Amino acid sequence: MKYKKLGSSDLSVSEVCLGTMTFGEQNSEAEAHQQLDYALAHGVNFIDTAEMYPVMPRAETVNRTEQYIGTWIKDSGKREKVIIATKVSGPSRGMPWIRNGENDLDEKNIRAAVEGSLRRLQTDYIDLYQLHWPSRNAPIFGQKEFAPELERESVAIEKTLDVLDTLIKEGKIRHIGVSNETPWGVSEFIKHAERKQQARIVSIQNPYHLMNRSYEQGLTETCFREHVGLLAYSPLAFGRLTGKYVDNAQAQGRLTQFPPTWSPRYMRQDVIATSARYTKLARDFGYTPTQLALAWCYSRWFVTSTIIGATTLQQLEENIRATDVKLTEEVIAAINAIHAVASNPAQ
Repeated sequence: MKYKKLGSSDLSVSEVCLGTMTFGEQNSEAEAHQQLDYALAHGVNFIDTAEMYPVMPRAETVNRTEQYIGTWIKDSGKREKVIIATKVSGPSRGMPWIRNGENDLDEKNIRAAVEGSLRRLQTDYIDLYQLHWPSRNAPIFGQKEFAPELERESVAIEKTLDVLDTLIKEGKIRHIGVSNETPWGVSEFIKHAERKQQARIVSIQNPYHLMNRSYEQGLTETCFREHVGLLAYSPLAFGRLTGKYVDNAQAQGRLTQFPPTWSPRYMRQDVIATSARYTKLARDFGYTPTQLALAWCYSRWFVTSTIIGATTLQQLEENIRATDVKLTEEVIAAINAIHAVASNPAQ
């Protein structure tokens, strides 16, 4: 396992980060603890979660993921061996069970979210605290273009940063990051931090995979120059890049278990067609589709850590072992050839 410095922070994180959004929905507490034990035993020191998890988000299960991680921390006594990242939810997005649907990125809500996460995680501090999505209107979650007509009232980035900086000074969080952000958003956080000599964001958690390389268009330069590390999420495109839906459209997984409205970008016809092309490419070169997709992320110079999720230990093992797979120049050229004619269908 390789370890990389996360942005401008003092955190050294494993190139594989254990994503946990299945804990409490697709995985039981015992299974969650098994995954955490396995990941730690194989060099993973980085765990990512969120107050709104598990997915599929429901009032009946909200916060359960953090609770499961918290019981593992208490039972294992290994808090100091792991770097914990969690997130505060932005404006409701149809989830009234999170702070009565008034969950914007202001002082009241961020403080309530931090206190809740600390309690559930059974820890005194959070290593990396992230904004799950912006307060403002931004082109995210499958929205391919910025749409001015969707403008709404929002909490100013400067106000959000004031709260986060105070929480760092109080010792409740160590570092801050953003998620589902744009080059403008990253630049604004950096600008206000420098102007007021406040804490800088050290990471950005955005989707990045073979069928969504939009991060490469603007964010690579912005984050490189501002020392912000990428935490790549959905590297397997909700399972589309594992090949299982190519072999069986009704295979067990999120895309068949959850309503199609939850992940419409992964239900597009061009996504289905392109995933079949990557599956064939992988098999033609002797890889599994999962190995090809993850090795691609692991090999990109701008990816600090790739967030993997699994529902079985067998899947987790394959995901971690993919760090040993090295793509040849021929394979990379073949990937780029597909990308040239099917650019970011899952953006």
